[in-house]
Amino acid sequence: MTDAADGDTPTAAFDPSGVAGSLTGIRVVDLTTNVAGPWATLILAELGADVVKIERESGDDTRSWGPPFWGDGEEGTTYSSLNRGKRSVVADLRSDEGRRLLDALIADADVLVQNMRPGSLERLGYGADRLRREHPRLVYADLSGFGHRGPRREEPAYDPLMQAYSGLMSLIGEDGQPPARVPVSALDMGTGMWTVIAVLDALRTRDVTGEGAHLQLSLLETALSWMPFQILSHLASGRMPPRQGSGTPGIAPYQAFETGDGHLVIAAGNQRLWESLCTALERPDLAADPRYADNASRVRHRDELVDELTAILRTRSTSEWFEALQAVGVPCSPLNTIDTVVEDKQVQATGAIQRFAHPTGGHDYAIIRLPISVDGQRHRLQRLAPRLGEHTDEVRAELGLDTPGPAPEGG
Repeated sequence: MTDAADGDTPTAAFDPSGVAGSLTGIRVVDLTTNVAGPWATLILAELGADVVKIERESGDDTRSWGPPFWGDGEEGTTYSSLNRGKRSVVADLRSDEGRRLLDALIADADVLVQNMRPGSLERLGYGADRLRREHPRLVYADLSGFGHRGPRREEPAYDPLMQAYSGLMSLIGEDGQPPARVPVSALDMGTGMWTVIAVLDALRTRDVTGEGAHLQLSLLETALSWMPFQILSHLASGRMPPRQGSGTPGIAPYQAFETGDGHLVIAAGNQRLWESLCTALERPDLAADPRYADNASRVRHRDELVDELTAILRTRSTSEWFEALQAVGVPCSPLNTIDTVVEDKQVQATGAIQRFAHPTGGHDYAIIRLPISVDGQRHRLQRLAPRLGEHTDEVRAELGLDTPGPAPEGG
């Protein structure tokens, strides 16, 4: 496995080489499922932490999200994309045996991350108050949908619900069109990233004080943090931010335009780039038009400007305009699709997409690496996404717990 441009070629086997992360020696108890929590613990694992994922007998819900599936059909692509680097342990936390296992893990842990339905862990006796009292060095990261205060704090939430509730969905798409969501789990994954930032901060503070912390994060607060411009613009002006499609409210031209055979995104973010764009379009008269004299004027006359530019851009192909704009230094991009992106030479050169022979057969397994390089290398990839319960016996042995025998007949 390499980070070179040929990273799209499957290798014969998984290679765990790379930079050792700063969290080596840190143990994380992972009581998460779905997306937000698993994404946080994946990042912690890739930064070097030993992440022990506790799963019920049916496993993380995302194991069954599909098709498509990897390998022998038991591993959904959502699961594999969110759970590499971890060890999987099956435990029933309502049983004495499962609680003994969890108690032993927590006693030896630095971090616990959970995004179970609000109140679930408290009812099982594993709420933050009790665990922080008994284990004062523990960093307890508590993820929820609506936050930990307020009338909706105990309600579960999923990413599309929170995109709608937070107002984010009202900003997406074009006026007059049906609602649309950001088609990735932006709030889930954003909350996972904020969780990692909070955990790193808490661990650094613990180095000084010896005390852990109870961290509280939510999808709702992540959504609000993603919209500072729109929220503050509304509070300052009293006006609702308009839906801009591919554009942005305060800059023009700065959006996707239709060409003769597709679309081209143009980002003329300053006056020099606007004038260069007019040169590439062979329309110096637009640069001299008082309606478009500066950015504020172009924003005020956005509709006329878009109509004029679209009429010009429709006369040639995307590739022709792309070359013309690049020649004068105007930032632009064709509207790529996923199939073209994965074969793109620049994407391949980053080494971000890496492929391996799948452990259960086939040569079609792929992962998307974290967008971090350290001195030119990725962090060490400890393991691929684990099979359900793959490490139960291994972890029990490390904790000095006997492997439970078969259940008694009729029990």
